[in-house]
Amino acid sequence: MNVALASLPAEPGQQNEDFAAVAAGAAVLLDGAGVAGAETGCTHGVAWFSSTLGGLLLSTISAHSARPLADCLADSIRVVRSLHEDSCDLTHRASPTSTVIAVRVGAGALEYLVLGDSTLLLADQGGKATAITDQRLDKVGKRLRGPVDDLPTGSHEHAAALAEYRDALTGLRNRPGGFWIAGPEPQAAEHALTGAEALDSLASVTLLSDGATRLVDSFAVATWEGTRALLSSSGPEELIRRVREVEAGDPAGQRWPRGKARDDATVLHWVLPLRSSACLRAIRRV
Repeated sequence: MNVALASLPAEPGQQNEDFAAVAAGAAVLLDGAGVAGAETGCTHGVAWFSSTLGGLLLSTISAHSARPLADCLADSIRVVRSLHEDSCDLTHRASPTSTVIAVRVGAGALEYLVLGDSTLLLADQGGKATAITDQRLDKVGKRLRGPVDDLPTGSHEHAAALAEYRDALTGLRNRPGGFWIAGPEPQAAEHALTGAEALDSLASVTLLSDGATRLVDSFAVATWEGTRALLSSSGPEELIRRVREVEAGDPAGQRWPRGKARDDATVLHWVLPLRSSACLRAIRRV
């Protein structure tokens, strides 16, 4: 496997709550979430939750290649729950949660699962890039976050409005009409986006946390095709560097309103070998 991985916390020295890992023919990326500045009810914390769930999920999808990815995620959530339900309050409003992306190669296809607002970017042999993102959190957020976006990022007023927004958002978590994310309840896995793509049609597979997709979905200064091209030429580190550069130019969120001036950013870029059938199609086109 030809894989490049880069990950940076929102601020130097701060704990990174993203997690990404790869095994033979499989990869996962999780973006952990809690409520900033609030107790989580968990003695382990958000980073522990995302890394523990991510490690278990990667192991499960690798060991049980015929088991659907959603079932593997549900099993992994159950195991993580069993590891800390006796010591932590999993009913707490800020109990740790995480987005999930999982991909696995099998029977000539790439299977995928996406839960939450991290992004899976699939690039075909012709250079077209398709982004698969769970939009439910964004749709709910747009209905609620107006007061947050009207205030300078980092101000006391912004922090207070952000806390109210997150409280309202928590009430819609893992609820019909709200959004779905990995947390204490295995049933959330049933609501993940799942599918498969023929391996011979793909040139690369990229897993990105939402802190790494800001150039496209928050700042609108890049496209998915441009992102794919940048990753192919310069790698994940350069993509994150450019995100940080744009963030630094708008620290108060006046041009691009956002909850955090900077966020944990993780990119896992997997380049697939050119396969014979794709080669034949390219030759025929010539």
